[in-house]
Amino acid sequence: MSELPLAPLERIMRNAGADRVSEDAVIALATILEDVAEEISEDAIAIAKHAGRKTIMADDIRLAKKA
Repeated sequence: MSELPLAPLERIMRNAGADRVSEDAVIALATILEDVAEEISEDAIAIAKHAGRKTIMADDIRLAKKA
């Protein structure tokens, strides 16, 4: 099960134009978002370490997203 709250994700899907959203669809989106967030986080950690820092900065996240 996802660690992300599902209601905000359903709201995002509705704001994107969905009239109806199944619970399974929201759970699938949450799972995918968690996977993507973990990948970006791992890349951001590597970027921060390469820069000699332990703290992940917003720029590390932005750079990792582009990778």
